[in-house]
Amino acid sequence: MAWDDEKIFSKALISLYIMCPLTILSLHFLTAPYGKHARSGWGPTLPPCLAWFLMESPTLWLTVLLYPLGRYSSHPLSLIVISLYLLHYTHRTLIYPLRLLSTSTSKSNLGFPLSIAFFAFSFNLLNAYLQARSASHYAGSAMAEDGWRLWFRVAAGMAVFFLGMRVNIRADLALVKLKKEGGGYKIPRGGWFEFVSCPNYMGEALEWLGWAIVAWSPASWAFFLYTCSNLGPRARAHHKWYCEKFGSDYPSSRKAIVPFFY
Repeated sequence: MAWDDEKIFSKALISLYIMCPLTILSLHFLTAPYGKHARSGWGPTLPPCLAWFLMESPTLWLTVLLYPLGRYSSHPLSLIVISLYLLHYTHRTLIYPLRLLSTSTSKSNLGFPLSIAFFAFSFNLLNAYLQARSASHYAGSAMAEDGWRLWFRVAAGMAVFFLGMRVNIRADLALVKLKKEGGGYKIPRGGWFEFVSCPNYMGEALEWLGWAIVAWSPASWAFFLYTCSNLGPRARAHHKWYCEKFGSDYPSSRKAIVPFFY
């Protein structure tokens, strides 16, 4: 790509870092109106399964288009980094929406606001560009590393990534099972639900922490920070919702997303 791509990449990277505190601030005052927090008044909506597929799709098609253009696209570390990224988003873009087809609640019938889906689609365009170009082209310092320290870090990061993915998927499956039982929302129990209200978010944050350890690039750490900036407030809103809905029946020892802490 031309030299101008360096300027675009740098500005996009700075933008992602700037978005982190802005996201925390905005979500302090406003809870995104989907899922448990779905409500009318947000304009046109899409079926949740379609919304998730469309808004997450850039992580697949844009990544596949951009990644081969990088100078390090055949480097083993670069291939590991992008494979983990695509693994997560294959699940989130293709498999997760299919699970949503099997559940239906009065809240989900309100639909997924098109405005929120558009924002998420735009973010995924930005992030897919950043991560594909970083992994294949701009993370030269990471690609220059060698020796046991590099591969120890990669192994440790992958262990954290797959632990987080396991927690995330198992929590999603548990929530889907509860919805299939009918009768409205219930208190999730078992596993990491005994420690936090949102183990699915905790697992996703762990995934991207592990991924950032593997990639060890400014772009990967920016994405991890943004993930925490987005999921942390969302988990807090979920926790508050559970406490208000179930009152004294809800386990007082549970935290929102970080066991024993937050």
